[in-house]
Amino acid sequence: MNPLSKLRGFLRSDNPSDLSHLWKSLLRSGSAIWRIAQASTQASPRILIATSMGGYPHAAALESVLAVALTLRGAEVDILLCDSFLPACQLTKIGASTMPEQLIAERIQPRCRSCFQSGKETFEPLGLPIYWYSQLVTAEQAKAAEQIAESVSWEEIGNYELDGLAVGEHASAGALRYFARGDLENEPQAEAIARRYLRAALLTVYAVREILNRNAYDAACFHHGIYVPQGLIGEVCRQRGVRVVNWNPAYRKHCFIFSHGDSYHHTMISEPTSVWDTMGWRLDLEAMTLEYLKSRWQGTQDWIWFHEKPQEDVDTIAKETGIDFSRPCIGLLTNVMWDARLHYKSNAFPDMLAWVLETISYFAKRPELQLVIRVHPAEVRGATPSRQPLAPEIRRAFPVLPGNVFVVPPESQVSTYALMEKCNAVIIYNTKTGIEVSSMGIPVIVAGEAWIRGKGFSLDASDPTGYFQLLDRLPLPDGLTPEELERARKYAFHFFFRRMIELPFIREDLTLDVDSLEALGPGRFRGLDVICDGILTGAPFVLRAEGE
Repeated sequence: MNPLSKLRGFLRSDNPSDLSHLWKSLLRSGSAIWRIAQASTQASPRILIATSMGGYPHAAALESVLAVALTLRGAEVDILLCDSFLPACQLTKIGASTMPEQLIAERIQPRCRSCFQSGKETFEPLGLPIYWYSQLVTAEQAKAAEQIAESVSWEEIGNYELDGLAVGEHASAGALRYFARGDLENEPQAEAIARRYLRAALLTVYAVREILNRNAYDAACFHHGIYVPQGLIGEVCRQRGVRVVNWNPAYRKHCFIFSHGDSYHHTMISEPTSVWDTMGWRLDLEAMTLEYLKSRWQGTQDWIWFHEKPQEDVDTIAKETGIDFSRPCIGLLTNVMWDARLHYKSNAFPDMLAWVLETISYFAKRPELQLVIRVHPAEVRGATPSRQPLAPEIRRAFPVLPGNVFVVPPESQVSTYALMEKCNAVIIYNTKTGIEVSSMGIPVIVAGEAWIRGKGFSLDASDPTGYFQLLDRLPLPDGLTPEELERARKYAFHFFFRRMIELPFIREDLTLDVDSLEALGPGRFRGLDVICDGILTGAPFVLRAEGE
């Protein structure tokens, strides 16, 4: 099976039977331990596992594990699930069964039934309290949500707030993600879909407010932290003073990345450098980092990657692209446009497209340099392929490209890493690849809110003037200094090994390799201990290296 098809299967399949059978078996064989654990939760931390979308396979696997593991550590755990109540959510994706016209016409989208059943079958065997969305929202509130969603002007949906909560922002983000676009121009049904997401966002606010009225939680844990409904869960919890824990699947196999307060897309930018730059740096850690980064060229150690057989031969790449590698090359790495719009704030430019087009205009006046634009392969190979690809946008602005500008399209098998290795410097907007390029010793210019900004080894632009002043320095006479290179590699180790927390018992097909209930208790898996400690006490989600 193509690895990308396999990834999409992980993200879209609904098969809770394995998890359901496993939990029934483990809780039956460990019934005495489970009864004691549940009985000992009085006056203990109370945690809300706000899964919501039971049909999201990563959440079904990991959050059912967390519910059990936290209970075994003395916590009182509740579950929040949607029972086909929300008219739209993160799992609502444009496709054969959910085209805009059909979605607008249906009260319940086709995915809802299987999602509801998946959540029910996964979490009910645990015997923990489950709160369903429909039971938390009154008929009056449901009517109010519908009225508001229809009455807010189309132009103001993105700015709409309810009691200081950015409801419209998350609704607009949901619509952008549904259409897989960076904007909603030329989408005839955009307004109707955005209103559907606005109603879902309002219903989420009402449901989460009610569950917080009923119960006093020490923390709420849920995936992503953005989109609908997760972004609204976070908004309400933060407003009510409930500590928020968010997580995402990480790149490395069996790994997840957790963050306090918000999505890691945001918190990695503001994370203090003291979390990683004061750690002892050893040759074995550097070797581990470089070995892993090299594996990313083929994705052999990852469960998220975008090329099965990348082209790494430079001569072949030169023939395919027309680039003359004997002349100075400057790389430019893009994001998927809707992804960049939703996950990151802009910095020197209003959005990624403006950055790309202005950069091309600049290089048109620098014929001695070659600009090599590598369009992100996830535009066509990601779990949600883009419906606003970058290359047509470039062609629209530049029917004839400057002779020194080369666009490597997303479907190309050209290795991004092999391509960037031949560049004097690389320009990025938000992409995480900046971490890897820096670790290769290549200077990186940052135009957006990339995580390497402000870490001491990148060239950061905060406005257009500063950005073009950095470009005026190209080509750079040298690569990173030894001190900068060490910082770059330390940060790469921190991100890929300390922040990506391994749970080896979660298999690549998202089934669980657990032989007893005790295995999920304290002391068996270091990563699970770090995660549970972070949820229960607010400790950092950092898996330190052995001997660190």
